[in-house]
Amino acid sequence: MNNDLSASEAARLLGVSLPTLYSYVSRGLLASVSNGASRGKRYPQEDVLRLAARRNDAKRGGQTAVAAMHWGLPVLETRISHILDGRLLYRGCDATALARHATLEAAAGLLWDDNASDYFQQDAPALPPGLACASDAKPLARAMLAMAMLTPAAIPHSLQSGPALMRLLAAALLQTAPSALPLHLQLALAWQADAEQAELLRAALVLLADHELNASTFAVRCVASTGASLPMALSAGLAALSGDRHGGGSAAARCMLTQALAAPDARDNINAFYKNIAPEFAGFGHPLYPRGDPRAAYLLDHLSALSHGYPQLRAILAACAVAGELLDARPNADLALAAMELAFGWPEGAGMGVFALARSAGWIAHAAEQAASAALIRPRARYIGRHQRD
Repeated sequence: MNNDLSASEAARLLGVSLPTLYSYVSRGLLASVSNGASRGKRYPQEDVLRLAARRNDAKRGGQTAVAAMHWGLPVLETRISHILDGRLLYRGCDATALARHATLEAAAGLLWDDNASDYFQQDAPALPPGLACASDAKPLARAMLAMAMLTPAAIPHSLQSGPALMRLLAAALLQTAPSALPLHLQLALAWQADAEQAELLRAALVLLADHELNASTFAVRCVASTGASLPMALSAGLAALSGDRHGGGSAAARCMLTQALAAPDARDNINAFYKNIAPEFAGFGHPLYPRGDPRAAYLLDHLSALSHGYPQLRAILAACAVAGELLDARPNADLALAAMELAFGWPEGAGMGVFALARSAGWIAHAAEQAASAALIRPRARYIGRHQRD
């Protein structure tokens, strides 16, 4: 079915005159196609609707930027991932469906170029010299240091560098040598996880590989837009992820669960925790998923199926249920990571490590997409201070 529009139909949708419509074409803002034997031009409906949306945003000026900073209107176009009707989609593929069988490497290939190439055939890279000296640093700090040690000449700004960077991140996070083993198995070996836990790690990495234009991804795109190297762009993502309101959510959720499990009355303890310590409901709720985070639902369902084999897991899941009831909120991915970390005895901060390694796949995709656009991200500020002072 041909959805091309006539000039009058396109002008009506855009709310402009025909001369203005023709000026859009001459300025390259809108494409036109030949109408066969007829001399009239036709206009692709999708292109017209996209331009109409952009014009609508522009009309609202600074208010659009303000709303965008508060979970509002989109501020960048991407072909990588989006959230639609409560589902997380990687280039149109449901992330929860991928989590049933895919590895992080497969998800990365999908995010990077829709699986046009298999990038993970290359050998593992060498660890940057000097990183061993930072053995006392926290995993995320070591990962940032590893990125800082890589020169642009050693790591060009291309998807070919993606596997090397992800394997270096894994080595830095785990304090191990870089390996070409599947990334979920590297985590499992480092944390002495059994086969069931390794499967959960695999699924968690896939589910967290990308999440549209979140804070860390936006930071990555801003840095990539300046022409900075790919490791530097990833460093920006790691820095943003380190914040309590982003990657630190799993640590706060772990704290809540730990206190609830140790308290005589879990309900009272959870109430006090969210009233006095974490008023932002760490581990629960997500503005983009009003009906619940599908990533958390997937992981917690699988944890529930394993509860017979792990004595503490049933108590952890019960505490999660009590907290959700008290807050009248559904769990998010942070809670699922915290529950996994506690139940299986993984090192404290393992949830953040899973998040960082998984999200590096999405960061690389967004950095490459931004670099290919050759556009510098430089929004304007809306000044609200004094206009003149002596």
